[in-house]
Amino acid sequence: MASLPEPEELVRINYNPPRRGWMDSPVEFKRGTWLYAAKPRHLEALGLPNPREWSPEEEDWKLPPNWREIVLEGFKERLEKFRSLKLFMDICSRCGACADKCHFFIGTGDPRNMPVLRAELLRSVYRRYFTWSGRMTGKLVGARDLTEGVIKEWFYYFYQCTECRRCSLFCPFGIDTAEITMIGRELLGLLGIYPDWIIAPVANCYRVGNHVGIEPHAFRDMVDFCVDEIENVTGIRVEPTFNRKGAEILFIAPSGDVFADPGIYTFMGYLMLFHEIGLDYTLSTYASEGGNFGLFTSHEVMKRLNAKMYDEARRLGVKWILGGECGHMWRVIHQYMDTMNGPADFLEEPVSPITGTRFENARSTKMVHICEFTADLIRHGKIQLDPSRNDGFKVTFHDSCNPARAMGFFEEPRYILRKVCNHFYEMPENTIREQTFCCGSGGGLNADENMEMRMRGGFPRANAVSYVREKHGVNLLACICAIDRAVLPALMDYWVPGVGVAGVHELVGNALVMKGEAERTTTLRGEPLKGSAEDENT
Repeated sequence: MASLPEPEELVRINYNPPRRGWMDSPVEFKRGTWLYAAKPRHLEALGLPNPREWSPEEEDWKLPPNWREIVLEGFKERLEKFRSLKLFMDICSRCGACADKCHFFIGTGDPRNMPVLRAELLRSVYRRYFTWSGRMTGKLVGARDLTEGVIKEWFYYFYQCTECRRCSLFCPFGIDTAEITMIGRELLGLLGIYPDWIIAPVANCYRVGNHVGIEPHAFRDMVDFCVDEIENVTGIRVEPTFNRKGAEILFIAPSGDVFADPGIYTFMGYLMLFHEIGLDYTLSTYASEGGNFGLFTSHEVMKRLNAKMYDEARRLGVKWILGGECGHMWRVIHQYMDTMNGPADFLEEPVSPITGTRFENARSTKMVHICEFTADLIRHGKIQLDPSRNDGFKVTFHDSCNPARAMGFFEEPRYILRKVCNHFYEMPENTIREQTFCCGSGGGLNADENMEMRMRGGFPRANAVSYVREKHGVNLLACICAIDRAVLPALMDYWVPGVGVAGVHELVGNALVMKGEAERTTTLRGEPLKGSAEDENT
């Protein structure tokens, strides 16, 4: 991992326009700002093209001899397949309304991180090869030849976009630059150009069912570990089942909640809630991943990974699926499921077995978000909560990009937080809900080798957290995304030391009053509850 500059150095950002035009400025691969190349074994496992050893730092990327024809043919195919792509290529007026809305432009000052200019990286090639004016007048109308330098530029900048879609919110034409980034990444994939941090999790998911490559027996071991920890805190032994046919509900969480800190505490909260309400559910060791790194790879890979969950639901004969706190899982389900894999007519329209609520919004996908499920339980008074158990926290909420902008999922997490916490504070209005800033490490960018770029991209979010920390003493950032739970701790430690990160259902688990539980003296993390005897002794 490249050395990370101090925050005082990183915050000195130059927004002055460069002296040279962007078409005449080759990409400089600076350590700490780009991702390592995919290992050939992962491409081979997925049947993807051109597996080989290479590095973005090297001059020769070992492209196929006919690489230009491959890319242009792939571009043509997608222009014919996706009408939105053709529209996005033609209608941009370069008004710049999106320019200062991207967290990477704010954090770097690099003009090519303006969404309008990031799209021009692709649009300039489109003009050159697919428009009459571009073929005739070239650079005069913003067209350019497809060269190896352009391919390198695509790799560098399309992997400095987290596909968060904040820019699209401000575009007067509704251009979705995230979709342009996705197509750019697909075209690079035709040449075998992927980051290893993205393609390795996809290969793992194909091989054993989850991004982190944990075998089924290890998955069960980690769940058993969570069960033991719950018993240590509450005195109650919860009893999840695995691969049980005939269960009413299949519960699928992101693997980060099973294998990573602090996600495991969120997973413990899930298990406690299900035990308390007597939910008839099962876990799968085959589909042990709710996340979908296909969203960062290609539409085809996205489709194949999404199908895995539904294949398992069919095999187990469940009625419907309940999904955990994940970002990209829910964007894929909400925006792509029907046209890729659905509708899931072999499942039933979800109905809560506890409250009788019919989740009509899930009529097609047959998959319910854990936060809407829990919020419904609270509204109907089906669980008892003691929010004072979270009094050690002053909490703010980070709207994770995919559930927020892609789903309009704003109020349910806040409703839950206000019921399980006594001290909840919002960040500034232009940094939350639809306008939320990204964590800076989504879109498959959460690797160690590009840590500087992650800190730059996450700066706007950290700045908003810093505001509520100074104004209200906030010390905990809650979220409903496993990627956020994995990457925000480093961002907070760098920009806003003293602010922790937690999933919403970790706080639910802390506040949940379980029948027959022992006296609680600690949180799920084993930290003393504020006001408890153990707290006073510390």
